[in-house]
Amino acid sequence: MAWRSNQISTISEILIISLSFDHKTASMNKQNIPGKTIFTFIFIFLIIVGATQSRIATVQQKIIEWQSTPGLANASVGITISDNQTGEQLIRSEPQLSLMPASIMKLVTTATALEYFGPDYRFSTILSYSGTIRNDTLFGDLQIIGGGDPTLGSMYFPEGKNFQDEWIKALQNRNIRVIFGNLVADATIYEQQTIPGTWVWEDIGNYYGAGASGISVYDNLYEIHLSSEIAADQPTKVIGINPEIPGLDLQNEVLSSDLNSDQAYVFGSPMDIRRIIRGTIPKNKNDFVIKASIPGPAALLASEFRRKLAETGISISGETRFEKAKAVNEQIALTQSPPLRDIIRVTNHESVNLFAEHLLKHLAFQNTGVGTTKDGCKYVIQFWKEKGLDMTGFFMNDGSGLSRFNAVTASQMVGILNYMKNKSAYSDDFYQSLPSAGNGTLTVFQNENFPKQSLHAKSGSMTRVRCYAGYLTTISGRELSFAVMLNNFSCSQAETIKKIEELLVELRKL
Repeated sequence: MAWRSNQISTISEILIISLSFDHKTASMNKQNIPGKTIFTFIFIFLIIVGATQSRIATVQQKIIEWQSTPGLANASVGITISDNQTGEQLIRSEPQLSLMPASIMKLVTTATALEYFGPDYRFSTILSYSGTIRNDTLFGDLQIIGGGDPTLGSMYFPEGKNFQDEWIKALQNRNIRVIFGNLVADATIYEQQTIPGTWVWEDIGNYYGAGASGISVYDNLYEIHLSSEIAADQPTKVIGINPEIPGLDLQNEVLSSDLNSDQAYVFGSPMDIRRIIRGTIPKNKNDFVIKASIPGPAALLASEFRRKLAETGISISGETRFEKAKAVNEQIALTQSPPLRDIIRVTNHESVNLFAEHLLKHLAFQNTGVGTTKDGCKYVIQFWKEKGLDMTGFFMNDGSGLSRFNAVTASQMVGILNYMKNKSAYSDDFYQSLPSAGNGTLTVFQNENFPKQSLHAKSGSMTRVRCYAGYLTTISGRELSFAVMLNNFSCSQAETIKKIEELLVELRKL
């Protein structure tokens, strides 16, 4: 690994600037400013600058020391730290090295979505019908038209959990009790392939590998409840599934373990009701919960809503179909998401992959008419090119960072952060979407090291990857944008986190 750490300004450069200032000032104000005063000013100025340069050198030295640190010596490291006000890149180490960003890719996706849609944008899901209504009977189809809302029934927005009851009430208000037609679930706003093609098999059956559908519900996840024996290496039992997935074929191969952690993984592809659980869970557990991705969220919602219709005395004669809705005669109910500012806050605070994938596909939908991951990635790259960023070496394959085919440079990350801080009309919304030290994905950082919410950043991690990007306010009040990206280290994640935290603590002293 090459280690480069470049200072933008040197003492000699600042001295030249200062002496030039002295000459001009003296010539303009010979009668008013004594030479001694000017000399004193320059002397104090150089002391301050020297102290700053000394602190920068300390940070640079820490980065250089990583080269000889066991576990980091063979790692790829990219670092860029810049002053928000001046745009100066204060510290750089391989700033143009393309590295896997993991979840800091969400910063790129949420920034683009915020710029394009604005903070007040809301997703919509429509309950409508085709045909005619006579007396208490609908002669036509009842249609759920998905608008790509990632928050429908989401645990992150519990205030919207009763949306199906609101739909039933809307039908009752129209006195509809009989439906001679089908229940249609239209998720065609997005492509049928819910997950990016570069996600790995080990991820896609689990909750964090849930794909974005035109109709998503309950964060596209369900819970599998397991019980384990007192002894280790014993078979476990499935004691419950919530919500119930119609037709789910679940094969449980999970064993009990002495390890006090969740080491169980769910395997299965989208739209396939067959699932296998492998791995271990802690022994002697009465109700241990693991979370998995819903095979077909539109199918689950249609099944649940059909059951609710029956429970409330509304009959429907036809079948359930998953297709593009017919011409809409009239809207029966409209369910809207929270505003985008709230969605991106959850996306970045809780690192919700599903939300990021929805935002990416929705960008594609707005620009091409169909929400695809591929077109969303193309749009994001073009968007930032048009903002003046050099996107050479930027490789985007999803919106969340789960793909190991993604690559971003530290310089590009900081360029986007600088833009959002200095040029975006929605700067504060973006800033507030980032967790502060001790909160969200930054719970691993000590509050006392970053008081008064001086650190707002997003973390990214996967096997052999640890990245941080965001904003840091120094003790002197200087606002910095930074990206610290490490790939292919052999030490533990905890050791890497400690090294990066120490680096950020030193940065605060600038």
